[in-house]
Amino acid sequence: MSAQQENRTAATHRVVILGAGYAGMAAAIQLAARTRKQRDTVQVTVVNAQERFTERMRLHMTATGRTLAAMSVPEMLEGTGARFVQGWVTAVDAAARTVRVDDDRVLPYDTLVYALGGVSDTSGVPGADDYAYTLSGVEDADLLAGRLETLSGGNGSGTVVVVGNGLTGIESAAEIAERYPHLDVVLLGGKEPGATMNGKAAAHVRAALDRLGVRVRSGVEVVKVLAGSVELAGGESIAADAVLWTGGTRVAPLAAAAGLEVDGRGRVVTDRALRSVSHPEVYAIGDAAAISQGYGVMHGTCQGGMPTGVHAALSIVRVLGGKEPKPFRFGYYHTPVSLGRGDAVVQFTRPDDSPRRICLVGKAAVRYKETVTASPWPTYGRMKKMPASGAFWPRGGRFTR
Repeated sequence: MSAQQENRTAATHRVVILGAGYAGMAAAIQLAARTRKQRDTVQVTVVNAQERFTERMRLHMTATGRTLAAMSVPEMLEGTGARFVQGWVTAVDAAARTVRVDDDRVLPYDTLVYALGGVSDTSGVPGADDYAYTLSGVEDADLLAGRLETLSGGNGSGTVVVVGNGLTGIESAAEIAERYPHLDVVLLGGKEPGATMNGKAAAHVRAALDRLGVRVRSGVEVVKVLAGSVELAGGESIAADAVLWTGGTRVAPLAAAAGLEVDGRGRVVTDRALRSVSHPEVYAIGDAAAISQGYGVMHGTCQGGMPTGVHAALSIVRVLGGKEPKPFRFGYYHTPVSLGRGDAVVQFTRPDDSPRRICLVGKAAVRYKETVTASPWPTYGRMKKMPASGAFWPRGGRFTR
């Protein structure tokens, strides 16, 4: 390497972004757009296990065999100046400021954006990891799709148990019941479906599930998953030909192993600018971050994930320019939930995510949801073309869960 090349390398600020989900891609494209005139001095690298972008909001559709458009992370990064590295992140050395990929590659960084997100948490119940399907990624959803297709063949009978009657569980149970009406779909959980919504929205959720033939069991706890059944607290057993686990998420242990300060769920604890409180050169965004707001710690949603990515990019640009980053502020706006292809509920919320009186149901909710949860590609495309000093973020957030 020549002396000129060595000086250029030494002067280059290396930003490594781990994870190319909604938050990670927002950070990468926004940062690349903001630093397009500084490509000789700012290098943006995105690391992700797959080239394909995962639309997590639509995995319940993939799980029922519906075909979604394949989206390429490298293709979306084209023209931005950001480079893509495909591989699994296996370690972060916060002291040395390096990331290990696939155990055989080491990437140094000056600034790290930690956006590895979360996966379904099957660790707390015996047998869930061995016998339950999840919606952690496209591959997992495809596995369930294959199983459902097998069950729907022949006489089309079989029982599918969905564990967890939160929003993902509701959407999944409705989608499966509509797509495979001859299957018996059972939705299990501690609370009533739609418990966080107002009365009208919750009633519509329950009516839709009843219309689709979903058997709802609330106030129950699954304590074990077996090859052909689930066991409830109290000893009751429910036969199951397939079990879908949607009861909570967990994050990778990489941040804790690296010595970053994490909360009880392993999420990186951040300051008001989304920097790690223990390592300020590390920004944490999306599901991987424990971000405090006035109403408490944000919960993982795409509605909040993409704004965290944008804010991290803006903060990095400010720091590179010798300025202090601004605090991140976020309030929730809505909770859209699909109930099959022809029905939905949109619960509008206060900034703290508590329900407002207003909601949409039926066809109006379907149209609204399809608008706000449409493909993120147009949004990322607008980010790529934006002026380096321009402001960008649609009012109220662009995406939901």
